[in-house]
Amino acid sequence: MRRVFLLLITLLSFYSLSTAKEVPFTQEDRDRLIRLEVKVEEGQKALQVQINGLQKQIDGLQRQVDGLQKQIDELRSDFRTYMSIVIGSIIALMGFIIWDRRTAISPVVKKAKELEDRSDRMEKVLKDLAKRNPEIEEALKRAGLL
Repeated sequence: MRRVFLLLITLLSFYSLSTAKEVPFTQEDRDRLIRLEVKVEEGQKALQVQINGLQKQIDGLQRQVDGLQKQIDELRSDFRTYMSIVIGSIIALMGFIIWDRRTAISPVVKKAKELEDRSDRMEKVLKDLAKRNPEIEEALKRAGLL
């Protein structure tokens, strides 16, 4: 059984090889191939046109992005300028405040010094008078000045 089966398979393979023959390339096949080549070329041209259109759009978008970047750079420059002005104004205001406080306090300190000197002189005079007059001495003791 096995031998018969092997023989049958061998015969079938030889038969298929003997019946296989080369198919000639016909005019219809050639025309079909030419039409396919034309369609492929047309498709490639259409794709190239679309690619060129997309490239133009990309170039336009790049110009817009460059314009926006330039505007952003200008805004940054303006912002830095304004911040410098604000910081300079704040520093100038602080300087003015310090100067104003010193000039406002200076007369008060001077007047306080004068009053202190006058008070010291008056105390000295009263002590001198207290040495000569016992009533003044007693009054100064009650006031806690002696």
